[in-house]
Amino acid sequence: HHDLPYNTECYARGVLGLNENDITVSVPKLFFGYATGTNLLFPFAAGGATALFTERSTPEKLYEMIERYRPTILTNVPTMINSMLNMGGAASRDLSSLRMCLSAGEALPVELYERWMKTFNVEILDGIGSAEMFHIYITNRPGDVMAGSLGRIVEGYEARIVDTEGREVPVGEMGTLRVKGDSAALCYWQAHEISKEVFAGDWCTTGDQFHKDAEGYYWYHGRTDDMLKVSGVYVAPAEIENCLLQHESVLECAVIGHDEGDHLVKPKAFIVLRPPARASEELAQEIKDFVKSRLALYKYPRWIEFVSSLPKNDRGKIDRKQLKSREERRDEG
Repeated sequence: HHDLPYNTECYARGVLGLNENDITVSVPKLFFGYATGTNLLFPFAAGGATALFTERSTPEKLYEMIERYRPTILTNVPTMINSMLNMGGAASRDLSSLRMCLSAGEALPVELYERWMKTFNVEILDGIGSAEMFHIYITNRPGDVMAGSLGRIVEGYEARIVDTEGREVPVGEMGTLRVKGDSAALCYWQAHEISKEVFAGDWCTTGDQFHKDAEGYYWYHGRTDDMLKVSGVYVAPAEIENCLLQHESVLECAVIGHDEGDHLVKPKAFIVLRPPARASEELAQEIKDFVKSRLALYKYPRWIEFVSSLPKNDRGKIDRKQLKSREERRDEG
């Protein structure tokens, strides 16, 4: 299959420099394409090894695997990165065998990257890929990490950012990402109409909102279908979430759109507090003011709900759809 050697050459060898001395370990299981590449096909192609475990991924299990098998590359996701850092005694765990940590699947906040670096001094290469392209096509690189961005295009791929009419937007302007490369799928099986929307010639429309800066780094703003239109302006929930995570009392958060029956959508934040912080109206107002002082006024969350945990999907990502469904049921009730 052409896609596999193509991605191996472009990303695994070209970016990661995978070789016969590498040992990989992964948070996602092998049935996810992200791990199929980084924790099976790529190390095998390079003559390396992989450490597998059947148990559910937890911070303790990952620390145990790293300290026992001494892997060189950890395939991770932001939610687990956060959980590993928040586990008691994290700073004393031995991650010295790792030469890099990979992250994908959801936005990696700058604050989280900096906490990880301060604790373990292991670079996180945040990137984005998709099943349609098989694997990663935009990523940070060893020694060239722009925290908060998803890095630059992987050699062998092309990307452009377009407006709603399909016209390429200027540098610095947000639009929908399209990507091209020899690992692209031909279509979705037995889904002709959506295939026509996503695959146009050599280009694949990702449904992800990005802007590219003057240095060629790509900055993620969220999924097109996650964007909120607030006061007539599109707002990326990820931008608000990244701001919230900079507040010392916020451990985890998720932002969705909400209206109170007037059909005017505004941001609502669900927040898990970092101990010893306690939920209160005063803290909620403090957090709102914190966001107001850092982002445009219309972006601050009008409602804050403190929760004990956030719903996660089977990849460990925060499940916004479940939060939206919960809100809809509550409104109907």
